[in-house]
Amino acid sequence: MSASSGDRFPHVPVLLDEVIRYLALEQGDVVLDGTVGSAGHSAKLVERVGPRGLLLGLDRDREILPHARRRLATAAGRFHLVWALFSEIPEVLERFDVAGSVAGMLFDLGVSSLQFDRAERGFSFDRDAPLDLRMGRGADEPASALVNRLGVEALVTMFEEFGEEPRARAIAEAIVQERSRRPVVRTRHLAEIVDRVAPRRGAKIHPATRTFQALRIAVNHELDEIDAGLAAAFDGLRPGGRLAVISFQSLEDRLVKRAFKEGVRAGRLREVVKGALKPSAEERRRNRRSRSAKLRVVEVVGAENRQGES
Repeated sequence: MSASSGDRFPHVPVLLDEVIRYLALEQGDVVLDGTVGSAGHSAKLVERVGPRGLLLGLDRDREILPHARRRLATAAGRFHLVWALFSEIPEVLERFDVAGSVAGMLFDLGVSSLQFDRAERGFSFDRDAPLDLRMGRGADEPASALVNRLGVEALVTMFEEFGEEPRARAIAEAIVQERSRRPVVRTRHLAEIVDRVAPRRGAKIHPATRTFQALRIAVNHELDEIDAGLAAAFDGLRPGGRLAVISFQSLEDRLVKRAFKEGVRAGRLREVVKGALKPSAEERRRNRRSRSAKLRVVEVVGAENRQGES
């Protein structure tokens, strides 16, 4: 993305009104945005906490932070942007001396629009690019390394577990056969392999969508990072503090739902809204990215209010 396009802030935050409403922040609060991206949500969050409050904006993609900084520069509030993973949230909270006193946290999961816009990052197979898929910090090797190294069974497991791909074996076998002739290092090459094995035949999504999702999750250790982030949020929030999580696919949402349910069952969390909130028909019409979004919100229960504790 060019700097000028980043300055125009074309990326629309999903479920923004709902996030602001249910985090219920006040002036002077500390809030953490664990996926700051282009700061669409953060710009509103920092306004809510005001000059006496503090926004900590985290992102694992260092290239995104300058876009967020430009957008927040005009905001009426204090903020710090940090290059960090979910699993590093405890260290970030300690660094700013706010552990256990954060009023609200937001995790907007999935791929940033800014990452999709950079063809060379390989997140979109609509344009030919290196098969990379690394989001930044914590991702050691590109997707092409996995595609060209893993055996059939390992590829099948990855495609099934992280992509929920019903044709995982056929795709894995086709990849291994193709790479014996030449390495699979470009997005379009991989998409073509999948398309040959599992043609679209009227399906709404490209047949390679689940394959690319599985590779992205594996390369970036996304599910492990989400687990670590949820645990860090439960520990870092103050009693009455709230965590809002926006997910875009079923693997993420199931993981979040399970963690929230376990916390509620243990008496540590309270559901702020029952189940998941979805975008309105109007938002889905205006913003295609919002169509699969789900928002879940919980509140940390103080020890004195937990059932079974004296």
